[in-house]
Amino acid sequence: MLLQQVICYCKAFLQREDGASGIEYAVIAAMVAVVLAGFVTPISTEVSAIMTTIKNAITQ
Repeated sequence: MLLQQVICYCKAFLQREDGASGIEYAVIAAMVAVVLAGFVTPISTEVSAIMTTIKNAITQ
């Protein structure tokens, strides 16, 4: 009897699809993180240049 319950549980576990959406969201989040990591340096450089311009304009 216990073996049948384990087999039924395993079959039900393998057929469930609710975890797949969580994995899909994790993959999308990872892709977004990779894209953002690629833009951090250029954005940082631009922000730094803007702040330097503002600082120079204020001190003059």
